[in-house]
Amino acid sequence: MAHCIVPEAESILDVEFQALDKGFVRLVDYMGGDARIVQAARVSYGEGTKTVREDGALIDYLLRHQHTSPFEQVILTFHIKLPIFIARQWIRHRTARVNEISGRYSIMKEECYVPVPEDIAYQSTDNKQGRSDDPVPQEQIEEITSLLKKQQNDAFSGYSDLISRNIARELARINLPLSTYTEWYWQIDLHNLFHFLRLRCDSHAQKEIRVYAEILLDMCRKVAPLATASFERHQKNGVAFSAEEMTALRNIISGQDSGLTGKSQERFLEKIKTGRQL
Repeated sequence: MAHCIVPEAESILDVEFQALDKGFVRLVDYMGGDARIVQAARVSYGEGTKTVREDGALIDYLLRHQHTSPFEQVILTFHIKLPIFIARQWIRHRTARVNEISGRYSIMKEECYVPVPEDIAYQSTDNKQGRSDDPVPQEQIEEITSLLKKQQNDAFSGYSDLISRNIARELARINLPLSTYTEWYWQIDLHNLFHFLRLRCDSHAQKEIRVYAEILLDMCRKVAPLATASFERHQKNGVAFSAEEMTALRNIISGQDSGLTGKSQERFLEKIKTGRQL
């Protein structure tokens, strides 16, 4: 296979894209792009064997029919700075290669995430892992922000005290908050990155990880624009229906009742209304 150079991807190499208040995402390296997917699928040599339109049609076919191995030929490596609580959600995606900064060897920087005022919210009453849309009074927002900062400062003050006493770094770090920023190199193939983005760009994902996911999505558009467009069309902005739901769709199209009841009917109608996978 010919070496793939993607000018749009080259233009963003090593550029820091800010995420949250103190974080960032950098594209450190990439291997392949749309041309690599096409080459792998056709098992051919060189570029220019087909038109861009034909290449796009092939990529679209592969993605729609879940022929995933050609997408695994494209590899992206990122340098990411993110709060630990986001890193713990992120690491659930076990199909990547990760190398993270270690508090056993390094002194942790006093850098913690503090949400902007509009992101401070009450607990949702109908979603155990989500936030309520009910507004929080401004005076309470200011109080919560001050409390968060104070708790972070107290934790790092204790950490610094232990370090000054020559206590082992691996012990001194254990009381640091989840809001502490960490850094890692994260390498993943395009197929598994699309899976990550489908879940983490979704409105059900936590706001903070969605910020990072949207940056990664934009970088994917630079590296493999045809593949990313197909992903957005068929996976990110598409939904899948169960066998029962397909029957319900056929019933509705033919002018009949869906045939679903209760929660199944509610989920089906919500899926049609929002266009989201539930």
